[in-house]
Amino acid sequence: MQAISGYSKLSKEEKLEWLARQVSHEPEAFIAEMKSYWHNDHSVQKLFDEFSENTLTNFYMPFGIVPNVLLNGELYAVPMVIEESSVVAAAAQSAKFWLTRGGFKAQVLGTKKIGQVHFLWEGDFLKLDVLFEDLKEKMLDNTALITKNMRQRGGGILDIELVNMTHIEPHYYQFKATFETCDSMGANFINTCLEEFARTFKQWAAVQEGFTEKERNPLIIMSILSNYTPECLVKAWVECPVAELGSFEGMDAEMFAFKFQKAITIAKNDVYRATTHNKGIFNGIDAVALATGNDFRAVEACGHVYAARDGKYRSLTDCTVENGIFRFWITVPLALGTVGGLTSLHPIVRRSFEILGYPNAQKLMQITAAIGLAQNFAAVKSLVTTGIQKGHMKMHLLNILRHFGATEEETKAAIEHFKHHVVSFSAVRDLLDKWREAAEIKRNHDTDSTATV
Repeated sequence: MQAISGYSKLSKEEKLEWLARQVSHEPEAFIAEMKSYWHNDHSVQKLFDEFSENTLTNFYMPFGIVPNVLLNGELYAVPMVIEESSVVAAAAQSAKFWLTRGGFKAQVLGTKKIGQVHFLWEGDFLKLDVLFEDLKEKMLDNTALITKNMRQRGGGILDIELVNMTHIEPHYYQFKATFETCDSMGANFINTCLEEFARTFKQWAAVQEGFTEKERNPLIIMSILSNYTPECLVKAWVECPVAELGSFEGMDAEMFAFKFQKAITIAKNDVYRATTHNKGIFNGIDAVALATGNDFRAVEACGHVYAARDGKYRSLTDCTVENGIFRFWITVPLALGTVGGLTSLHPIVRRSFEILGYPNAQKLMQITAAIGLAQNFAAVKSLVTTGIQKGHMKMHLLNILRHFGATEEETKAAIEHFKHHVVSFSAVRDLLDKWREAAEIKRNHDTDSTATV
C-alpha cells in the first residue's frame, strides 16, 4: 500500500480505481463487485455517498421485522437492522409469547439531555459564583435566536449550572446545561448552544470590573454535549402470574420463573455475566436504532455507563417473583430522535417510521426499550431451558452451509440431520465432504456401468 495525497479530492471512480490497484490482484473484478452494490437510481446513490466521506459503495445489512409487539395496548411491527443470526427471530418469539400475556408496558421517566462547556479560569471562584446569574442571563439572551424554534415546540434550554471541578484539576470548571430537544436527538442544537455559551462567557469576562487580567481571559477547553443522559430515561416491563408462563422443555412454570430470576440476579452481581447479558439487550436496541437512523453508538455508550452508575457494572434488567407474579423490566437511558439527521433523508429509515406509525421520540423510546427487553427475555429463557446454542446454531447452520456452497438438496438434508446432532463448523464440513464423496463415487460407478454397457 502506498501513501496518497489528495485522495478526498479524487472522484468516486478514481478513488475506487486507486484502491483496487493497491489491494487487489484482480482490480477490474474488485471494481466491478464494488460497483454492483451501487443504487441504480443516481440521485439515491448520491444521497448515500453524501452521508459519509470517501465513499466507494454501499454496505448492505439485513432489514427485518418483529411482528406482534403489543405495547401499551397498541400492536406494532418493529423494524430491526442487524446481521447477527437469531436476533430478530428471538425478539419475534418473545413478542409472540407476551402477546397473549398482556404484552409490553412502557413509560418515559425523563427526557433531559446534557451538554458541557469545559474551561480553565485562574481566579477567585466566589467572584464567578456571585456573578453567575448575570452571566447565565446573558447566555440565555445570546442563544434566544438559536433556541426559538425549539422553544416553540416545547423544548429549549432547561438550566445552566456552574460546576467547580478544581478538586480534580487546578482551575478547571464547567458550565453544565440541561436541554429538552423534543423529537430531535438534538446533538447539533445542543453543541451550537454550548459554543455560544463559551463565546458569551469570553466576552462577558473580558469587561468585568474587579476581575484581574487572568480572570478576564478564561481558557475554553471544549464545548460538547454528553452522550451520558441518565435523565433521558425509559422503563419497559412485562408481568403475568407465574402459572401463566407455561412449561418449557419439560420444565414447569415455577422452576422456570425461579431459574430466570436467579439468572438476572447473577447478571446484577457478576460483571462477566453482566457484560454478555447487556450485549444481548443492545442486540435489540441497536437494531431498532439503526433501522430508525439513530446513533446506536451513542445509545450504547450511554447504556453501558448507566449500567455502572453505582460503581459496578450490572444488568440493565431486573426480575422479581413475588406473590405468584412474575415481573421483568428494563430501565435504560435512550436519547432517540424522530426528526433531523437521517430520519428524513434515508429512504429506508423513512419506511421504518411509516411501519411504526410515525411515532414521536417518546414513543420510539418505549418501542426500543420493549425490543431490548424482548431480546433479553428470549436470551435468558434459552439459557435457563434448552441452552443458548440450540436456537443460535440452528440459524448459524445456514451461514455455515452457505460458506461451503451447499446445494438446496444438501441444505434440506443437513437441517434434518442437525435436528439430532450438535452443529459445528467442522461437523458441517465433514458431513458435506462425506455426502459429496459418496455422490462422486456413485457418479463414477454409474459412468463405468454405462461405459461397460
